[in-house]
Amino acid sequence: MPGSSEDRRRDRMQVLVKAATIAVCGLLVASCASESYQSAAMQASESGDQKAAIRLAKKEVARFSEPDQCSHASRINCGTLALAYGTLAGYQVLDGDSSAAEKSFTSAKWALNLTEPENRASATAMVYRDVSEAFWKVGNRARATSVLNEGRAAGADKWLYMSSAARAADRQPVDPQPTELH
Repeated sequence: MPGSSEDRRRDRMQVLVKAATIAVCGLLVASCASESYQSAAMQASESGDQKAAIRLAKKEVARFSEPDQCSHASRINCGTLALAYGTLAGYQVLDGDSSAAEKSFTSAKWALNLTEPENRASATAMVYRDVSEAFWKVGNRARATSVLNEGRAAGADKWLYMSSAARAADRQPVDPQPTELH
């Protein structure tokens, strides 16, 4: 019998399922927006378009710069903000703007100071590694090594040692201590 109550109930259920599916998909897309900026920035940088990478990285920084995301009162995403600033600094170095990069790096350090202690060592390592690596890529070996050493002093974990500066330091021959003959 067309138009029965069971048919109407099934039709309503299908409409509700479709609406719920659309809502869930919308939420998933919104939650992945951050990754889209990151992925797009990485692709732009790899293709040599540092200006686009910087624009996209700034959007990521803005997303986590809100006081409810990272401040003395709310430390929810301070590690993520530090990583975003570190990534931005790396793109700025690659673009030749060391002054802007140093400002972003300073902002990353500020956010690292607010990062929860259980996440701080890893976030520190990733920030310092990214910045060190960028300086290494542009040929500023001295600054790359300086950033590496600063990261060590700041308590970075093992991820810091994945940088080119760290690998080069591992290959440096150690000066043997002179031994005295008796």
